[in-house]
Amino acid sequence: MKAIKYTALALALGSSSALAADCEAPAQPEMPDGSTATMEQMLAGQKAVKAFQVANLEYMKCLEPALTAAEAAAKAGEEGAIEKYQAAQDSYNAAVSAEEAVAGEFNTEIREYKAANPS
Repeated sequence: MKAIKYTALALALGSSSALAADCEAPAQPEMPDGSTATMEQMLAGQKAVKAFQVANLEYMKCLEPALTAAEAAAKAGEEGAIEKYQAAQDSYNAAVSAEEAVAGEFNTEIREYKAANPS
């Protein structure tokens, strides 16, 4: 199930390359399996999630000028601008969703780790 979720998000994020050629969505981190991971593996997972969040924030900042330009063009009534604006908005929203999904998945792994390693 994890692979399906990540594949869908990767496809959604990959569509943004046409909107902002210089913007590249960060790769999502590989999650530790909380039910079997060591503390060191969980800490490495946490570090990878934090790095992803920083990179994803930079990616979203990179998308913002294209989003703003597409919105202005749509408001000006330029041909095809509404579709470009929607695509830019979809890419930005996909980045937000990716960050939420990664954080949610890591939180699930933390709960599994705590269940497998009671204090």
